[in-house]
Amino acid sequence: MPNLQFLPSLLAADQGQLAQACQTSEKSGAAGIHVDVMDGHFVPNINFGPNVVEMAKTAVDIEINVHLMITDPGKYADAFIQAGADTLLIHIESDGNIPDVLDHIKQSGIQSGIVLNPDTPVEQIYPVLDKIDEVLFMTVFPGFGGQAFIKEVLPGISTLRKRCPNLEIAVD
Repeated sequence: MPNLQFLPSLLAADQGQLAQACQTSEKSGAAGIHVDVMDGHFVPNINFGPNVVEMAKTAVDIEINVHLMITDPGKYADAFIQAGADTLLIHIESDGNIPDVLDHIKQSGIQSGIVLNPDTPVEQIYPVLDKIDEVLFMTVFPGFGGQAFIKEVLPGISTLRKRCPNLEIAVD
């Protein structure tokens, strides 16, 4: 059975107390901090940039897991890598050459990951499985909190687990 880990999202934190939220998460046993990044284009909201990743990296000694919900992840990957991301996740639905961006992330020395929206078939990520360390399944549509869980995502998770029993699988 895979190791179960919790990575609290800074999206749910008090925006004026982000460092404290990171530290509270670490003290509570979190395996890492999940930083959702939204560009106002790929998703309608805008939030954190590389400076928040840099703050989190200095505030705690646990993993900083960065989820780029942005249209062109290749354009901004280096900024988040340099800020201290330990894992950088990009959407298969994003623009640009996704395999090249994943290669670049891996070559930078950090973990790379791919994210699937709830309505994206799991088979779409098969061509990049050799380039990733993690898959993040979205069980809500990215960009807004408080949505209802989309259970139709679960069969894709099971399918991928059977195909790749050792791959890190995350659920958002």
